[in-house]
Amino acid sequence: MTRPFVLVHGAWHGGWCWRRVTPLLRAAGHDVYAPSLTGLGDRAHLGSRGAGPAIDLEAHVADIVALLEMEDIADAVLVGHSYAGMVIAGAADRAGARLGRLVYLDAFVPADGQCVLDFWTDEARSDIARRTAAGGLIPPTPLPAFGVTRPEDLAWAEPRLRPHPHATWTQKLRLTQGETRLPRAYIRCTNPARPVFEQFARRYRGDPAWTYREIDAGHDCMIADPHGTAELLLSLA
Repeated sequence: MTRPFVLVHGAWHGGWCWRRVTPLLRAAGHDVYAPSLTGLGDRAHLGSRGAGPAIDLEAHVADIVALLEMEDIADAVLVGHSYAGMVIAGAADRAGARLGRLVYLDAFVPADGQCVLDFWTDEARSDIARRTAAGGLIPPTPLPAFGVTRPEDLAWAEPRLRPHPHATWTQKLRLTQGETRLPRAYIRCTNPARPVFEQFARRYRGDPAWTYREIDAGHDCMIADPHGTAELLLSLA
């Protein structure tokens, strides 16, 4: 059985970050969609010239819901990396009938009324506020912190990073359907591990309602270990 994959990137990235994974999923017979969220990737121009504050979490949820509807996607494996855990949770609430499974890839897993900043420490929130530009954009975190260290990977990925709209991290997610009944999986990136996501690994590692997996790669596993990432995603499909 093949299912379509919808791969949603995290903060500062774009659909480009899945470029090494998508051919492997397609070779296994799956349709694959890897959109860029508004203001990022090939849609970064929509967040320039002061438009950053107008782009919030609901705008990114709407991006994915629109893709599902316009492409008439059904029974999809919806994958959210990092920040995009917020986005896929919202999309599942709005368009759950089009989905077959949710996969949180080293990602935030929100409940109703939570935002990204709720999961950070006070010190980290202060640092993020300090780094946020007057235009409402958060500058990228250096890629080595995400486990991307090979010179060729850095040369490819670094020029494609873009500042991230701050409002997407402060807007509270609103879920109207309650907790989803869709099958859910959590993939933890362990080498190196990003501490902020350990709270979710602890929660879902032993939860029978979740499928839990780990990958021996850094946070940007789709760049550092595309084959391992694809194998994991295929095993969950």
